[in-house]
Amino acid sequence: MARLRKTVAMVGMMGAGKTAVGTALARLLGVPFLDSDEEIVRAANRSIAEIFERDGEPFFRARETEVLARLLRGAPCVLSTGGGAYLAETNRRLISEAGVAVWLRADLDLLWNRVRHKTTRPLLRTGNPRETLRALYEARVPLYGLADVVVDASPDLSVEDMAERVVQALAARPDVLEGETA
Repeated sequence: MARLRKTVAMVGMMGAGKTAVGTALARLLGVPFLDSDEEIVRAANRSIAEIFERDGEPFFRARETEVLARLLRGAPCVLSTGGGAYLAETNRRLISEAGVAVWLRADLDLLWNRVRHKTTRPLLRTGNPRETLRALYEARVPLYGLADVVVDASPDLSVEDMAERVVQALAARPDVLEGETA
């Protein structure tokens, strides 16, 4: 059984599968799964949409950095981050110092198909949410490209298949994953 030596931080766009694949990955590796957005919601006792509306995005981003720093100090786990978390240089540094960033790279059409019916995405509450998603995608992809590991998403892959792909990618990193992978 492989042993996780560092926290695996799942990064990427909303709809890339960070939470679903991260949950399956944690199960495969026998480690806890944590979600930075859930931790922020729990600490604030408000939804992310409510935090954005009441306090604004800069306030949310500051809380996100605090939560990431705290979670990365804990035992190795799989950590799902919010879509904007990896954009901040401070967060990228925190992740690279204590863990490994895994970008779930998905194309715009796949992302749109996954998020277009969700009402929980404050950044997509615009007159043209697909155009907003495209603009976010184009702005963020160069920064996601700084991730340590890239795993391509595909609409024909199950969540479990994606988690297996991440394990295979991490197996090449003995600093992250030690021992035999299934």
